[in-house]
Amino acid sequence: MNQRLVSYFEKTNSRSRMSDMDLKDLKNLVRKGEGSQLEFKLKAKHPEKIIREIVAFANTDGGTLLLGVGDDKSIPGLKFADDEEFILVQAIEKFCDPPINFQLERMAITNERDILIFTIPQSNEKPHFVKLSSTEPPKAYVRVQDRSVQASKEVKQILRRENEEGIRFVFGEKEKVLMEYLAQHQNITLEKFAEIAKIPLWLASRTLVLLVLGHVLRVQPNELVDTYVIY
Repeated sequence: MNQRLVSYFEKTNSRSRMSDMDLKDLKNLVRKGEGSQLEFKLKAKHPEKIIREIVAFANTDGGTLLLGVGDDKSIPGLKFADDEEFILVQAIEKFCDPPINFQLERMAITNERDILIFTIPQSNEKPHFVKLSSTEPPKAYVRVQDRSVQASKEVKQILRRENEEGIRFVFGEKEKVLMEYLAQHQNITLEKFAEIAKIPLWLASRTLVLLVLGHVLRVQPNELVDTYVIY
């Protein structure tokens, strides 16, 4: 055990506690497969990628990360669970901004191998960002089915203001054009709305955000381009 790891456990006595889950419960959970609130990772080898999932869970509906489980639903566990805990906990505390609350449990699947169970609640301090260095901009992520996708400017605004009360908007000509379009089409993008309403992108963006906050529309985040549908 290296000195940093020794220091971590001397200081924290481990962040994890023994889980109440048994092996049967674990297998039943894994059998469901990855989804909007469940993610599998074999190891914490690339923690900068894993924390995207942590941030996405906090920014969406919360979720559980099982460390020691494969994408193929295999459960090999972790031979060096202390090392894996140290790596990922340090990454969460270093690279997530603002800090994210989580619960960490440990479950023994054999005498030599454990599973680490990270439970991340939905946050009241959205949006959370992954901030890897001072030279690159922080990135927010949200959970969409079994993927964590980078949040657009509009989605970040929605996350920031979703608990705001007294959201108001005027249902004017541009909103009328929008609703007429959605009556004929499944969804709309920001660029398409700006085009059909003949308004600048900034105004189209502001309008869509307000309509989502007002529960008129629902945003469907996507890594390439968000779409909006009637709520």
